[in-house]
Amino acid sequence: MSSFTPHQSSRRAGRDGFAQMLRAEWTKFRSARGWVLAMAASVLVTVSLGLLIAGGAHSACVTGKGEGPCPAPLVGPDGTAVMDKYYFVHQPLKGNGSITARVSEMTGQIRLPDAVPGVRNIKEGMVPWAKAGLLVRQSLKQGTPYAAVMLTGDHGVRMQYNYIHDVPGGPHNGPQWLRLTRSGDTITGYESDDGKTWTEVGTVKLTGLPETVEIGLFATSPGALWDMAQAFAQATATFDQITLQDANGSWRRDDVGVVMESDGKTPHHPGGVVESGDKLIVTGSGDIGPATVEGGLRADLMLIGGAVGLIPMLVAAVTFFTTEHRRGLIRTSPPAEPHPARLLAAKAAVVGVVAFVAGLVTSGAVVPAGLAMLRANQNPIQPITLGTELRVIVGYAALTAAAAVLALGLAALVKRAVVAIGLAIALVVVPYLLATAGLAPWLLMITPAAGFAITQSVPTFAHVDVDPSLLGGYYPLPPWAGLSVTCGYAVFALEVAIAAYRRKVPR
Repeated sequence: MSSFTPHQSSRRAGRDGFAQMLRAEWTKFRSARGWVLAMAASVLVTVSLGLLIAGGAHSACVTGKGEGPCPAPLVGPDGTAVMDKYYFVHQPLKGNGSITARVSEMTGQIRLPDAVPGVRNIKEGMVPWAKAGLLVRQSLKQGTPYAAVMLTGDHGVRMQYNYIHDVPGGPHNGPQWLRLTRSGDTITGYESDDGKTWTEVGTVKLTGLPETVEIGLFATSPGALWDMAQAFAQATATFDQITLQDANGSWRRDDVGVVMESDGKTPHHPGGVVESGDKLIVTGSGDIGPATVEGGLRADLMLIGGAVGLIPMLVAAVTFFTTEHRRGLIRTSPPAEPHPARLLAAKAAVVGVVAFVAGLVTSGAVVPAGLAMLRANQNPIQPITLGTELRVIVGYAALTAAAAVLALGLAALVKRAVVAIGLAIALVVVPYLLATAGLAPWLLMITPAAGFAITQSVPTFAHVDVDPSLLGGYYPLPPWAGLSVTCGYAVFALEVAIAAYRRKVPR
């Protein structure tokens, strides 16, 4: 690194004095080849890793037409990728009406890892978000608006609608009465322990609902999670005491969303219904809800190398302080020298702005370019709005700036480059790498690495179980909450360092 003559001024500290300090610190930074190269390396590493991932991603799916490119993700009413696969026993409902039924029993099957290679290990049981209940929807076309009141495997009664919305009811797991009513565009779900006293679960409005809708009973179950993948699971529900008001016609049976094996004829994990007296026993698999992993590749995968790319930037931020401190150029006297606390603030401002620009160049290049490469390779991609893409790009730049200021603050506190660099990497980089491997994801709640949540391009939904790994899109905190944690650490470290210097300056 180059040595510099410290900026000196006999002018009283103030706005003009601080502006001069900023200009001096910026001159120092841009004049030192090592710091500039470190920022360039940060950009290059992250962009290279992101484009490497994008270029190497090639998805293939087996359908009834054989193996080929995966289809584009199914999109729900709000533009989110969704799952819409279930078994439906239904009748047309013209105008207003309702359906009431009791879920007298709910069981299921789950495939576990094979105990004996080649021998399927199936056990009785249900995954937590297995679902069975009453459903009304615009049509049988996948992705259309709907509302449902249901009993779940381990989350009691819920009312869900349009895939991404979930309203909790009572914590029931045994037999339960359910009712769904329609009045114009308004759908209301109810629950009851005895079929006499009813409690409203929720009311939703499905704008534009046609005069004739489909109403009936359904069952479905997402797969069991293990080894960062989903294995087969299904749910079976027994419905009795079924009554319909103003619906007419015979029961229709549809395995909505079922896919075919490679022969194009055999259904893959089909559902079904069995009539037994006044009972209907419905079995289904799949899910009605947001598609997280299944919805395609995510934009934030382009920034998966961001933690490694931050390392040279952290080194530059630390040495931006320690180089001058080691040479005695940051002192607490004489009074003619710039106030060390203000000098530290000026250094933080410069390194923060430089890091923000570097982060903006990084994310602004790798996210659009990476998504273009994924599309060119015919990969399915999670839908992303312009607002979300901008938040990912600008948010990563803000994270980079906060991490740089944190590193500078640590350097000012410990005053040893090696120790400060080690602390910065341990606090920002290591927790992210551990979470990427599925280890200790809770660290992304309490460490500065929480800020990586700002790059989340697909939200985490409470009613969808996901593997706690960043590769699966899991972040324990919402985007802005995570970034706030990182900024909080940065501000705290800098404030403590500035306060320490103020105490040392003679008045």
